[in-house]
Amino acid sequence: MIKSDTASLLTFYRRHVEEMLLPFWEKALDTRYGGVYTCFNNRGDRLTSTNKYTWSQGRFLWLWAKTAAMISENRLKGDAAAYVEHLDKTVQFLEDHVFMQNGNCAFLLSESGEMLESIPGKGFDTSIYADCFIVIGLAAFSDLKKDVRRFEKTLALFNRIRERLETGEFRSEPYPVPPGYRAHSIPMIMLNVTQELAGAADTLVRPESGELNQQAVLYMEDVMDTFCRDDHRVVEMLPEEPTGKESLLYRHVNPGHTIESMWFVLHTALKSGRNTYIPKAVGAIEKAIDVGWDRDYGGLLRFVDKDGGKPRGNRVSDPFEEMIEDSWDMKLWWPHSEALYSTLLAASLTDSEKLADDHEKMRKYVFDTFPNPDRSVGEWIQIRDREGKPLDKVAALPVKDPFHILRNMLLILDLLENESRGTAI
Repeated sequence: MIKSDTASLLTFYRRHVEEMLLPFWEKALDTRYGGVYTCFNNRGDRLTSTNKYTWSQGRFLWLWAKTAAMISENRLKGDAAAYVEHLDKTVQFLEDHVFMQNGNCAFLLSESGEMLESIPGKGFDTSIYADCFIVIGLAAFSDLKKDVRRFEKTLALFNRIRERLETGEFRSEPYPVPPGYRAHSIPMIMLNVTQELAGAADTLVRPESGELNQQAVLYMEDVMDTFCRDDHRVVEMLPEEPTGKESLLYRHVNPGHTIESMWFVLHTALKSGRNTYIPKAVGAIEKAIDVGWDRDYGGLLRFVDKDGGKPRGNRVSDPFEEMIEDSWDMKLWWPHSEALYSTLLAASLTDSEKLADDHEKMRKYVFDTFPNPDRSVGEWIQIRDREGKPLDKVAALPVKDPFHILRNMLLILDLLENESRGTAI
């Protein structure tokens, strides 16, 4: 159930993409070396560094490939050839500079591609998430260009990631997993990585397609059977010892992560026919919004306790706890953009009036709060305090990240176009 008229919603979201989001990122392209500049201040009106975080460059590849495809299909305005030209340059830049001798990806590059240490003395491959986002981006590029050679190189990186996860020989900056805990973020991101690679394999009619789609199902099952509780709460940090269930790490909820993770689940459940996971995933979206919604100021809090309000519980003196306590009441761009798509998708699948209401509530808050009032700059002022005022702090990386907002808007366009045609999601 979508309460607003589908045609008017389509116009609204398409205009936002074409007039507020794409113009900002088109101006942020590095036309000399490839890639995109992302180290802007929170207001987006000043570039603070030309360094390139691999995390964001891989995400940018996905966005530009998806946008190029939509332009070529006359679903968005723009010059698809210009998008593809910059994609080619960006892929070459990354292939020339991001890979270390051990096959891992460097986390941080200079403007021209020199590997840099994001943490002095800790080496270059400090985050397996960077490798994951390179796979996501290269998979989308391979799909767009029907590039078998790039697909095979991407598959090799994917297998390297899986090998590192199996042996435990990996780091996960900026979110190191506390000792004695298993993180929901690992099977969650691997579900999305595998989905994207499986999609490229399907397009290219590769023999690996069946195995990749089955692997996506296994990651989905891990998320839902291991981390999603019977009450629909998704546990971010699962302790190895029973006493850990009194800890702040176990009790805290990350509403945005739950909401994002559940649309990954819904996509794979639909594709694989595992429809029994759909009600549980939808319930988790509803739970995350109910417990995460700030009843005083509106919007989603960054972290909350499983029973609502400020996170609480026993401490183990881990930096992850400090981040939760220091930033729990921030209002960040990405949970809200994820909620826009997830509520719309879940409402479409279930005909739920509550989820349709949640989408409308979220849409009003988001577009009253986040878009940059200076239209000459565009995009969003992504980081806000509890009251919704701009907050010049860093969340995860010192970047204005291109991924969540634009990705969710493009997925919303896919969904609404399918709705308007009466075709399956």
